Amino acid sequence: MTVKYSATKWAPPFSPFPKVSQPMSLKVGIAIPAKNEEKNIECVLSGLKDIGFRNVLVIDGLSSDGTLKVAARNGAKIVLQDGRGKGAAVRQVLAKGYLDVEALVLMDADGSMSPQEVPRFVGALHNGADVVKGSRFVSGGGSGDMTFARKIGNGLFTSCVNLLWSTGYTDMCYGFAAFNQKAIRKLAPILESNNFEIETEIFIKAKKLGLKVVEVPSFEYKRNSGESNLHAFKDGLRILKTILTEAIRN
Repeated sequence: MTVKYSATKWAPPFSPFPKVSQPMSLKVGIAIPAKNEEKNIECVLSGLKDIGFRNVLVIDGLSSDGTLKVAARNGAKIVLQDGRGKGAAVRQVLAKGYLDVEALVLMDADGSMSPQEVPRFVGALHNGADVVKGSRFVSGGGSGDMTFARKIGNGLFTSCVNLLWSTGYTDMCYGFAAFNQKAIRKLAPILESNNFEIETEIFIKAKKLGLKVVEVPSFEYKRNSGESNLHAFKDGLRILKTILTEAIRN
């Protein structure tokens, strides 16, 4: 599928996003881990359809609400998650190859990530990146949903990773990301995380593997409805454990 991309219409006035100027012809798939996101996922799926992305997979973590019904109604391919936790869902998607694509974009189901930003991620892959990570802390990025505690924790984790692996990351705890097939083949067999620490593990191991990682700006919106499954303290400890484990292995 060849898609002509335009500038985001979801961007807030204080954070203008530039157009992706060059045409692209990558075969792109979108993977969305979801659990009990009935009230949120439709806006994500409809937003993707509006800009031409219809090769979408929803991996469901045994939802007890109408998430699967909404996903099916909006034309998404559905698979059920084997394990528990976001990390397990991401590992399953990368390992199983459910979508026949050249590029895979991971995004959340809660409406916090704008579908209109997907072209920016695909554009970076088109220009030579192996892994593209969204950042809320580069020019053009931002967040309407980050607590002070999360911001401090994210900054500390990012600084630790940059110090240990000589990276220049600005945001470690954000799951809007894209991969080419080279990155998927290398990462899928070695990922281990089951929960929200999966993002940190991916970006550390991408560096270790010598993959080209590029950051692009992203704005994090407040989730449309309900409460996040993220627990700052518990998941923060898991992220710290992941960093320390990878440092010992280094």
